[in-house]
Amino acid sequence: MQEEFKHIVRIAGVDIDGNKPLEHALQLVRGIGPTLACIICDRLGVERTQKLGDLSDARIEELSDIVENAEKYFPSFLLNHRDESQTGKDFHIVGSDHIATQRDDIEFLKRIRCYRGIRHERGLKVRGQKTKNNGRRGIAVGVARQRARGGA
Repeated sequence: MQEEFKHIVRIAGVDIDGNKPLEHALQLVRGIGPTLACIICDRLGVERTQKLGDLSDARIEELSDIVENAEKYFPSFLLNHRDESQTGKDFHIVGSDHIATQRDDIEFLKRIRCYRGIRHERGLKVRGQKTKNNGRRGIAVGVARQRARGGA
């Protein structure tokens, strides 16, 4: 018996278009990137280019379980919240929880006044990028400002 096509599939609290290939559809869930999406497809034994809406209800249920409980299925280096500061455990956080956790982590860095926290507070680059030429905002746009002062 042929199951009917599902136009909208809900995974981890996100409504996803059933016409999208599985690999791209999984990336619409916040916390799942290209690498993890490919690995999830391989874990399910499903072709990456297969449409999400073509999967059976049992497969979608299995997919949803893998996405929501990734720490049971994957090694720790694939998870997005490793060695959590209070418990020391590894988690993989998806959906709206990912946004809240990320915000809390940044607030923690600001509160303990570490280098990364201070860079976040000031709105500067955090990961060691150069700031002389790139990432400029506001009035400080080098050449235009020099001309305004009467320089070359």
